[in-house]
Amino acid sequence: MSETDTSRRKFLVGSATAAWLTANWPTGVMAADNAQMGGGFAHFTPAQAREIDAMAAQIFPTTDTPGAREAQAIYFIDLALVTFAQDKQPVYAKGFGELAAKTKEMFPAAASFSALSSDQQIKVLTAIETTPFFRAVREHTIMGMFSAPQHGGNYGKMGWKMIGFDDSLNFKAPFGAYDV
Repeated sequence: MSETDTSRRKFLVGSATAAWLTANWPTGVMAADNAQMGGGFAHFTPAQAREIDAMAAQIFPTTDTPGAREAQAIYFIDLALVTFAQDKQPVYAKGFGELAAKTKEMFPAAASFSALSSDQQIKVLTAIETTPFFRAVREHTIMGMFSAPQHGGNYGKMGWKMIGFDDSLNFKAPFGAYDV
């Protein structure tokens, strides 16, 4: 496949995703509001949410800046799995089993991945980093850090503040007027 075909395909996929989000905006906003206001999760059980939240916290950790946990990326991921990323539900379903099996294999006394220490979690994630499950969680975590807050993540616009994104929609041309 040529680079042009790849670029065209990426554009079409991105356009289709944007169109779907636009068409389903009210449902998504309502689901995100419910989740963040303590209404629970749309897709995950509480135990699954703890596992994904722990993974996300290691993928985008808290340092001197907020991480995935503070940005509430878990709510974005949960919402994504019932909206634009429904096709990833089987990847997550299989991945939970793989995560539990790898956790038990490496740390037999552990009750769950989320119960491990940070160092132990990193060892497990390193062992599964080439799996479709890890790649999906990583992708969704990053999206949850920087997406528009109405999609469930980027709580308090933390991700945008971190990168200096101005969402005021009050942009000025950098060198003055262009329509002279």
